[in-house]
Amino acid sequence: MGGGGNGESPNLLQVLFEGAIAGGAAGVVVETALYPIDTIKTRLQAAQGGNKIQWKGLYAGLAGNIVGVLPASAVFIGVYEPAKRKLLEMFPENLSAIAHLAAGAIGGAASSIIRVPTEVVKQRMQMSQFKTAPDAVRLIVAKEGIKGLYAGYGSFLLRDLPFDAIQFCIYEQLRIGYKLAAKRDLKDAENAIIGAFAGAITGALTTPLDVMKTRLMIQGPGNQYRGFIDCAQTILRDEGAGAFLKGIEPRVLWIGIGGSIFFGVLEKTKSILADRTNRRDAKLKL
Repeated sequence: MGGGGNGESPNLLQVLFEGAIAGGAAGVVVETALYPIDTIKTRLQAAQGGNKIQWKGLYAGLAGNIVGVLPASAVFIGVYEPAKRKLLEMFPENLSAIAHLAAGAIGGAASSIIRVPTEVVKQRMQMSQFKTAPDAVRLIVAKEGIKGLYAGYGSFLLRDLPFDAIQFCIYEQLRIGYKLAAKRDLKDAENAIIGAFAGAITGALTTPLDVMKTRLMIQGPGNQYRGFIDCAQTILRDEGAGAFLKGIEPRVLWIGIGGSIFFGVLEKTKSILADRTNRRDAKLKL
């Protein structure tokens, strides 16, 4: 959808609805398939000094995470698609990258209200702090208040808004370039490969921000770090600059494979929904 299309454009409400379904489906498939890699990444980032990581319970928190990921992914794509469409109308074609960057950031901001509590609960469970998601929510709120569910919110936005903007911009721009060169629509495998490339690059670039977000989210009521800047200074002082790249290998692997699955499922679902809409419209015209 990045480069526009032929024929009559669907209205924004339909774009939002179809985007929400496609985004929800893609998000759930990725989380289910790659959750153990994410757990390993979280534990690597959380380990301080020479502490060893646990290899048990790599699926800890998956069910509760999916409950949050489904609406969060639906909100993200449901906002991203119509925002992208509107911004592409506002910007000249040679500035489409700005439209994609902005739409990615807007989608990320909208979904962060759901994504942050989901991420907090998930990471605390990955660190074996709680046994079930309902227990995690109840105890976090009891000990830290509602704000406990939004621990690291600022660092999450600092990581995820650039991440969402860069990943979707790279993906959309590569698709536009590929379609122009190939002079045809992309195949499912090609969308998946472009998604993997966009995810891996973005994952590597944003790893330092991800390390700080992880530390802030899992610290609990003890508040080892006073905020984003204090977290960065403490990590640098106590563990050195190399600590900012903790978990980069599983993160790049996870987001690269995740990008392949997410964008592959996303485009396939969008295609199925568009075909269904076209068939329904054709019947109505008869």
